[in-house]
Amino acid sequence: MRNLLDFDFDSAHIWHPYTSMTRSLPVFGVHSAKGCELELVDGRKLVDGTSSWWACVHGYAHPEILTAMQKQLHQLSHVMFGGITHEPAIELCKKLIAMTCEPLTKVFLCDSGSISVEVAIKMALQYWQGQSLQGKSWQDQSSQEQIAHQDLPLKQRILTVKKGYHGDTFAAMSVCDPEGGMHTMFGDAVTKQSFVPAPQTAFGEALQADDLTAMRDILSINHHEIAAVIVEPIMQGAGGMRFYSADYLVGLRALCDEYNVLLILDEIATGFGRTGKLFAYEHANITPDILCLGKALTGGYISLAATLCTDNVAQGISQSPAGVFMHGPTFMGNPLACAAACASVDLINRNEWQAQVAAIEQQMRLELKDAINLPSVKDVRVLGAVGVLEMHEPVNTAELQQQFVDLGVWVRPFANLIYIMPPYVISPAQLSQLTRAMKLVATSIKASSACAEPKLISHG
Repeated sequence: MRNLLDFDFDSAHIWHPYTSMTRSLPVFGVHSAKGCELELVDGRKLVDGTSSWWACVHGYAHPEILTAMQKQLHQLSHVMFGGITHEPAIELCKKLIAMTCEPLTKVFLCDSGSISVEVAIKMALQYWQGQSLQGKSWQDQSSQEQIAHQDLPLKQRILTVKKGYHGDTFAAMSVCDPEGGMHTMFGDAVTKQSFVPAPQTAFGEALQADDLTAMRDILSINHHEIAAVIVEPIMQGAGGMRFYSADYLVGLRALCDEYNVLLILDEIATGFGRTGKLFAYEHANITPDILCLGKALTGGYISLAATLCTDNVAQGISQSPAGVFMHGPTFMGNPLACAAACASVDLINRNEWQAQVAAIEQQMRLELKDAINLPSVKDVRVLGAVGVLEMHEPVNTAELQQQFVDLGVWVRPFANLIYIMPPYVISPAQLSQLTRAMKLVATSIKASSACAEPKLISHG
């Protein structure tokens, strides 16, 4: 048996996501990982049902990604991106422009998914700062025109839907669910944005007549102050694992066009095949003005995200008072991360994921459908490589986590959800182990006549 980790030090000094330093939750020490398995320090192996928060779609220790990173590590592990460029960044951006929808031709490489959303929001705000009375840049306007421009209503508010999640940084928090999410935790410190009810029409169904009514109403009244609408297309992730109709996105795109508002799509969780399409917006055959990517971009091997925008957005930003886009993190375009992303995207571009995700979806539908008969289960839903058991009540994460580990799987419940988003390379036997464990754990939960809602939503 390997030497155990210093769990006491970890508990006393190291913060884990969404935990207390005075009432710490138990953690499990991981020694290594390969394929779809995590090996604990005590030698136990767990089938990973979460892809390490939805990122490791190719599994762990993939030889092609490791080789690309090792080569890049010895050549150029990091260099500032200000005034400098390099081959991994150029090649990655070429690949991203080629694989996303045609209007998206400009790429900003950033540190993480949350920062990708920050960048998208800043792009939208700065774009509208650059719109002038006569289409001239700020610098080319006369002083009188600049004064007149300053008196115009400024589109500096973001509109979004409830039950959304877009990240943990401040601008991202401002567009998370305002009732059950982190938006409420920081009060007036977070910018107040505009919200409408979450989409109600389920995926695969024709849009309910009134599902876009609130969105249309607020845009018709306040479009002069709304810079952009941001949504997670098709699947609302950490806000509840909700799958909604593609028709909603079709209608939303039309409303944004009608009222001259930018559309930001947050595909950090859904991008690169998770919902059965390469990008979730393809279900609706629409294109965004700004697109956020992350998580599976590098296959989960190192942190990197990207924000893509259209030529129109880029030109508008260039016409703003600053004349440049005002963002530039230290690790922007990190060569090592870009090399990992290039290898990950190359694997995606082989299109093996399509058959893999289709097989995962079919197997999960078959093996999870009878879970609806369990007293504790409110709903069962599957889309692409996402399988969800929604409970009637919030679950005890620590208690259920231990049950899953005892069953040889890594599943991380949150709120009232038991879900899996496994790596695409998972075997049928491993997937069956996950679905069996989900049903066994759900069976152990005592049903209640009360359907309490969780006070706060986090993704575990």
